[in-house]
This record gives sequence, structure tokens and C-alpha cells, in this order.
Amino acid sequence: MPAALFALAIGAFGIGLTEFVIAGILPQIASDFGVDIPTAGLMATTYALGVFVGAPILTVLGAKIPRKTMLIGLALIFTLGNVLTALAPTFPIALAGRILTAFNHGAFFGIGSIIAASLVAKDRQASAIALMFSGLTLANLFGVPAGTWLAQVYDWRLVFWLIAGIGLVTILSVTLLVPRIDAGKAIALKEELHAFVDPQVLLAMGITIFGPAAFFTSITYIAPMMAEEAGFSDPAIAWLMVLFGLGLAVGYWVGGRFADRSLFGTLFVTLAAQAAVLIVFWLGVGNGVVAYVSVFLMAAFGFATVSPIQKLVMDRASRAGAPTMAASVNIGMFNLGNAIGAWAGGATIAAGFGLASPNWAGAILSLVALGLAAVAWAGSHDEYAAVPAE
Repeated sequence: MPAALFALAIGAFGIGLTEFVIAGILPQIASDFGVDIPTAGLMATTYALGVFVGAPILTVLGAKIPRKTMLIGLALIFTLGNVLTALAPTFPIALAGRILTAFNHGAFFGIGSIIAASLVAKDRQASAIALMFSGLTLANLFGVPAGTWLAQVYDWRLVFWLIAGIGLVTILSVTLLVPRIDAGKAIALKEELHAFVDPQVLLAMGITIFGPAAFFTSITYIAPMMAEEAGFSDPAIAWLMVLFGLGLAVGYWVGGRFADRSLFGTLFVTLAAQAAVLIVFWLGVGNGVVAYVSVFLMAAFGFATVSPIQKLVMDRASRAGAPTMAASVNIGMFNLGNAIGAWAGGATIAAGFGLASPNWAGAILSLVALGLAAVAWAGSHDEYAAVPAE
């Protein structure tokens, strides 16, 4: 594989780390700024909202900029945002840093995927894109647990300084390793927006919002939840984040494999299972074994929905004649779901339902996504009929 793919994977690693490490270091952030846990959860909410807003804006504005140049600019935004978060003297400034960081997210993955595919032969394009996204998987497997440990032992700000360092390495790597690639065509915005009045596209995006929102409702508050409800030590919480990363990796693989056989069947199973796991987690939150198993399965079922949902949105938008903006906006919708999940979890805690309450709130959101999937399936006729396994 071309060396340029490793530059893209480094960027993906940094993005995955900055997004998900919040779940493991929320208590340290809350303590440093003197805010409660639901308020500290805004560090996750504002990032997700930044992705939601930034993905379509930067996709449109950057369409005519040479892709390598755009990628370097996005990595610079990422680096500056993390520096601002690390330096933040007040909580609102830390939130501003999170929003700035998030603006690069959707466009980086979108442009990075195009570059990755252009660097190899057609029959190796899927592998090239997968190599780039392996950085995201590695971030959750190793980066998030390591970041959680660093925040516990040293300082949460050190985590964001290190992430900013990853941003600088990304800039250098892209500059040196990625070849110059011409800009793409300008996006015909008026035509692309036609997809957003198609009921089937909107249904698919609704699943994108509520499916990921379900597990994000719980995982955002996992550190204080397990410390208070199950008496977990700091090292135990770090190991819990390792299991979350493993579940994510398994979920990506399972979702992609089985969605090719039955897209809606995969959605029905994973969304229903996610809801069931969250209810079990809520009921057995004080049991360490239940917690470990639940976090792994929650991540696995939650991320198994990503591939089939993205394929569903792309298929529906293509039929509406406007795939480009829909693909970018769907990345934003995924993160809008993350923002809704983080907000919903914080709201149940603030309302006095306890630190375990995000689990049942997430189960409700998963069932909402399941209902939307059923409606979308009913309108699809035989379009996504299951195909037999080879």
C-alpha cells in the first residue's frame, strides 16, 4: 500500500482519539472547571454539533480547492482546536476549542476517502479506504484507554496536547507523503438539496441520528457512572475503555459483513440488541461483569449499524439524484445523534434519575431508531431483500 495511506491513517487516529477520549476523562474535566457531570458532558455534545455543522459547510467550500491543500488545512484546524482546548482557562473556551476541532472531522474523512481510493488500483480501493479508517479503530483500541490513564495519573490537558502533536504529525505526513491531487468539481448545491425532500432519505437519516445516539447516551457518562455505581477504580475504567474499543472494531466488521447479505435484517437485529443490552446494563450497573460485557456489546451492536445505515442513505440519495451532499450530511447526522445522546444522558442525570439513567434513555433512543427502520423497510418493497450467503 502507498505510504500516503499511513498519513491518512494518522489523521484518522487523531480524530478518533479527540472524539471518544472524553468518555474516559469526564470526571477530571468536571473537577478542573468546577462544573457538574452533565455540564462537563457538553464537551462531547459541542464536538458532535461541530461535526454536524462543519461537514456540509467545508465539503461545499472546499470542493474546488486542491485536495491535498484542503487536507492540510483541515489538519491545521484540528491542531489549533486541540491547542485551544488544552490551554482553555475557562469551560466556555474549552467548548469553543471542541467546536473548532470538530469542523475538520467530516470533510477530512470524506476527502481522505477520495484520496485513498485514487492512490490504488480499482480492485484495491476498498482496502485502501479501510486502511485509512484503521486509524479510527486503533484510536479506540489503544488511544482512548491510554488517554484515560494519562488524565487519571497526570492531567487531562496533557491528553489534548498530545492530540495536537498528532495533528502536527498529520500535517507533516500529508505534506511529505500525499501526492498533489486536483480539486473535484464544484457541488451543484441546488440539485443536491433535492435529496433532502425525499421521505426515504429523511427516514434513513433519522436512523442515523437515533441509532448512534443510543450508545452515546451511555458511553459519554461511563466513567462517573462506573465509579459511583459500581465502585470501579481508575485502572478498571481504563480497561473498560479497552473493551469499548474492541467492541467498536468487532461492530464495524460484523456490520459491514452482514449488511451485504441483509441490510434491514442487520439493522433490526443490531438496534433491538442494542436496546436490550442497555436495559440489562441499567438493571445490573452495580455488577462489574455485567458492566464489562454490556460496554463491549453496546459498542459492538452500536457500531454494527454504521455500515448499513451509510449504505442505506447513499442508495436512497443516489436514487434521488443527489449523493454527494447526502453522504457528507449523513456524517454530520451521525454526530448530531452523538450530541442528542450526550444531551439526553446528561438531562436524565440532571433530573435526578441517577448516573445509571443514561442506559435506559439510550434504550429508548435505540427503539426509536428501530421503529424508523421498520417504516423505511415497509417502503422499500424488495429493494433490500436478503441475499443468500455464499
